[in-house]
Amino acid sequence: MSIQWFPGHMNTARKEAAKTMEVIDVLVEILDARIPDASCNPLIEELRQARQKPCLKVLNKADLADPAVTQDWLDFYDRQPGVSAVALSCQHAGDAAKIPRLCQPLAPHRNSIVKPLRMLIMGVPNVGKSTLMNQLLNRRIARVGDEPAVTKVQQRHKLNDRMTIIDSPGLLWGTIKDPQVGLLLATINAVGHTVVDNETVGEFLADILLARYPARLTSRYGVAVEGLTSAGVIDAIAKKRGCLLAGSGGVLDREKAAKILLADYRDGTLGRTSLETPKLGART
Repeated sequence: MSIQWFPGHMNTARKEAAKTMEVIDVLVEILDARIPDASCNPLIEELRQARQKPCLKVLNKADLADPAVTQDWLDFYDRQPGVSAVALSCQHAGDAAKIPRLCQPLAPHRNSIVKPLRMLIMGVPNVGKSTLMNQLLNRRIARVGDEPAVTKVQQRHKLNDRMTIIDSPGLLWGTIKDPQVGLLLATINAVGHTVVDNETVGEFLADILLARYPARLTSRYGVAVEGLTSAGVIDAIAKKRGCLLAGSGGVLDREKAAKILLADYRDGTLGRTSLETPKLGART
């Protein structure tokens, strides 16, 4: 299964980003700390490499991710040439304020009124770019939503006399050929439910949680997970929460149960969980 989800404005965004990459000093790539590799767009890396720009990789929503796994990712990225990495939560103004300071050493020659530091923020949809912009500028200049493709056009802002920052729309690649990458992106709602149905994504998530964090499922839903399949987890949640199809005579509403699981994962109710690690297939 490959995922094709590339709204028209994303093609425009890709072209604009290629042009902007020529005139910026540091790329700030926002990743989701729970799935850093899957939320890393290879198109963005190609654009960066073509212009040989340094990159600060921001593992956002680190407060939702497994801290030990996040540290492994930081070590992984810090070993890459021209790359620095930080884990934080852009929901917090203090964390967001660190980003310009961390970018400065990556372009030390750009630190004056005559030559201000120019930063470009990029990332896939729904990883927190708009939240970051609002925090950095201390005002609501970017609409925030738990859905993909909220920001539509580039937005350029002056942080101070020595720093300028550009926000760009969330950018996916045209066809996501690796089904696991597509499903991981769906777990954070980077691709909409019209592309991959909630039951499929919910079962995929349940399978990872069974393998890595089974106690979280038991604690949250009061179900014994030993021996359960991912489909069984969805059924168990449906039974516990009384998710039944209307007028069906007791048929489980698996869609509703899957949405409950996904919502609990996305907002951190299930605890700090990471769905991929550098040792389990990070792209190099």
